[in-house]
Amino acid sequence: MNVRRRNSAAGIALPLAALALAVAAPAAAETLESALGRAYMANPALNAGRAGLRATDEGVAQALSGYRPTASLSADIGLQQFQGSTQGFQRNQVTRPGGAGLTINQTLFDGFQTNNRTRQAESDVLRTRESLRLTEMNTLFNAAQAYMNVLSDTANLELQRNNVEVLEEQLRQTRDRFNVGEVTRTDVAQAEARLALARSNVSAAEASLRASIGNFRRLIGVEPRQLAPGRPLDRFVPATLDAAVTIGLKEHPQILSTLHQVDVAEAQVKVLEGQLYPRAGLQGAVNQRYDSQFPGDNGVTASIVGQISIPLYEGGLTYSQIRQAKELVGQARINVEDARDLVRSNIVTAWGRLEASKAQVIASQAQVQANEVALNGVREEARVGQRTTLDVLNAQQELLSARVNLITAQRDRVIFSYGVVQAVGRLTVRYTALPVAIYSPKEHFDQVKDLWFGVRTPDGR
Repeated sequence: MNVRRRNSAAGIALPLAALALAVAAPAAAETLESALGRAYMANPALNAGRAGLRATDEGVAQALSGYRPTASLSADIGLQQFQGSTQGFQRNQVTRPGGAGLTINQTLFDGFQTNNRTRQAESDVLRTRESLRLTEMNTLFNAAQAYMNVLSDTANLELQRNNVEVLEEQLRQTRDRFNVGEVTRTDVAQAEARLALARSNVSAAEASLRASIGNFRRLIGVEPRQLAPGRPLDRFVPATLDAAVTIGLKEHPQILSTLHQVDVAEAQVKVLEGQLYPRAGLQGAVNQRYDSQFPGDNGVTASIVGQISIPLYEGGLTYSQIRQAKELVGQARINVEDARDLVRSNIVTAWGRLEASKAQVIASQAQVQANEVALNGVREEARVGQRTTLDVLNAQQELLSARVNLITAQRDRVIFSYGVVQAVGRLTVRYTALPVAIYSPKEHFDQVKDLWFGVRTPDGR
C-alpha cells in the first residue's frame, strides 16, 4: 500500500532530519553556534547587564576621588553706601566691595576611609562582573533552548500534518470498503474521529511553533530561517559527576559573586570604623579684595591652614552602623554557603537529566522501529480480516507518539548537554569559543578608573 510505505519512510525521516545529531548543515543555514553568537551580541538583558557593569566601574573612580584635592573659585561684588560722621567729619561714601578667591582642600588622613572605599568599589566591580557572566550563561542557555524548540516544534508539526494526510487516505479507503460491505459504519466513524483529532493536533502544533518562534525572536534577535540541526555540547561536559561538581564549586559565577559580596560587606565595616578615627587635612586659599574699607583700596591675602578633627561622640549612630555592617557580613557569608549548595544541586540535577536523555534517545529509536514493524503487520492482518480498523488506527497512533517522543528526546539530548555546561559555570562565549567578538569588561574599567575630569563616556556620549 503506497500510503503505508510513505508513512513509514517519511515519518521517521522527519525527526531525524530536523534534529539528527550528526547531520551536515547546509551552507546557508543558521547554526546553533551562530544563533548563540547573535544572542550574545544583541540580547537586551545581556546588553543591559553590560551597561550596569559600566556604571559600577565608575564607583572606583568615585572612591579614588578621596585621594585628590578639591578646588573652588568664588567671586562677589556689591554696592555699599555709608552716611555718617567719622572723627567729627560728615561722610557720604559709596563703595563697591568685591573680590575673588581660590580655595584648595587636600585630605591628608581620613581614617583609611578612602582606601577602604576603593577596595569596596573594586570588589563590587568584580561582583558585578560575575553577575554579568551569570547573565551571559543564562542568555546562551535560553537561546539554545529556544533554537532547539523551534526545530522540535517544526518537526512535530510536519509529523502531525503527515499524520493527517495518512488518516485522510485511511478514511477514504475505509469508506470504499464500507460501500462494498467489507466494514461497518462504526469503522468509518472511528476513522473520522481519529482524523478530527489529528487536525486538532495540527492546530496545537502550529500554535506551539508560533510561540517558539516568538521566543526565538526575543532571545536571539532575528526570525528563525533554515535552522541547521543542533548538536550536543558534549566536548565541554566534564567526564564524571564528581569532576563537574568540583569545577562548579570552583568556577561558578554565582558562588564567586557571593564571595565578592563578602569583600564588599567587610570593606563597609572598615569604612564605618574609619569615621571614629581623627581626620587631618590641609587648606590653601588666595583672595583678592577691592573696596573693602574705603574706595580704591585693594589687597591680596593668602593662607595655608592645617586642620585636624577628632570625633568624640555622635549620639551612637556610627557605632550602630558598624554593628549593622558586621551582621551584613555574616549574612553575606551565609549566602556563599547557600550558593554552593544551590550550584551543587543544579549540577546533580542537570547531570541526571543529561544521562536520562541519552537513554531516552536510544529507547525512542527502538520504540519507533518496533512500532513501524507492528503497524505494517496490523495493516496486513487487517487486509485479510484478522484486525479491525480500530486496531490499525491504534497502531498508527502509537507510531506517531513514538516519533514525537523521539523528537522530544533528541531535543532534550542537546538542551541538557548545554544545561550541564551551564550548571558548572562554563557556558560562556570565551570558554566555548563561539565565533563572535568577546566583550571585555576590563577595557571600560581601565578607561574610567583614573579619569580626573570629563563628562563624556568612553563611547562618546
